[in-house]
Amino acid sequence: MRRDQKYTAFLDLHHDEAAFVMPNPWDAGSARVLAAEGFAALATTSAGAAVTQGLRDGAESMTRAAILSNAAEIVAATDLPVSADLEDGFGLAPETCAKTIAMAAEVGLVGGSIEDATGGEEGGIMDMGLAVERIAAAAEAAKTHKVVLTARSENYLHGRPDLKDTIVRLQAFEAAGADALYAPGLPDLEAIRTVCAEVGKPVNVVMGLRPPFYTVQELSEAGVARISVGGSLARLAYGAVQQAMRAVLQDGAFAYAEGAMPGAELMGLMRAQATSRI
Repeated sequence: MRRDQKYTAFLDLHHDEAAFVMPNPWDAGSARVLAAEGFAALATTSAGAAVTQGLRDGAESMTRAAILSNAAEIVAATDLPVSADLEDGFGLAPETCAKTIAMAAEVGLVGGSIEDATGGEEGGIMDMGLAVERIAAAAEAAKTHKVVLTARSENYLHGRPDLKDTIVRLQAFEAAGADALYAPGLPDLEAIRTVCAEVGKPVNVVMGLRPPFYTVQELSEAGVARISVGGSLARLAYGAVQQAMRAVLQDGAFAYAEGAMPGAELMGLMRAQATSRI
């Protein structure tokens, strides 16, 4: 599938009657496993990309080059549309956000999210004016390069559980040209329902971050268009390794292998690639 076809297919998914699930692989192998299950689109996870390199999540740990390299490997692994977690755009300046969107398109991505948190050790939420300017610049680049832009309001992840301000920010991002809207960490289904009712663009909700965990049907009925799972799949995988090896240390037994994916099945999902052995 050509990149322009992936872009159209991804955009169309946001306007189906029911919400679609867009899981988050953390590398090419996990992307191929998820694609084989029949999902229609994938998204990267900055947290998952970071831990594969032994790093903490966040713009202070992962460079733009590292994030886009991880995304490029996931794009190349399947024929599905892929969106990327582009952190804070990797710089405060609006033109930096626009450049990040252009670079995302260059590696084959058809979607990307920009958040309104400053990142780095200071953290914090950006001034509204700057946040909107950044989304406007990113939206212009997204239109040019055929990228579905998701604008994120990070209030609930940064100690600001202010639903009214979150909605005002999302509405401003919508007016600035964002294609989809996202406020991770909303506290309950009523808050999700309110956000969906107060904006006119498709809304993404993350599940797996923290309870409560709602079903696809419940989220669809609340007005959600897209459901991602963030870094929860990577955490699940690492947690399984941790539990398995703890059992080995404690019991001296290797029963964990009974629940492992059979080697033949896993290898069957991977791509054969001839390379020089020299």
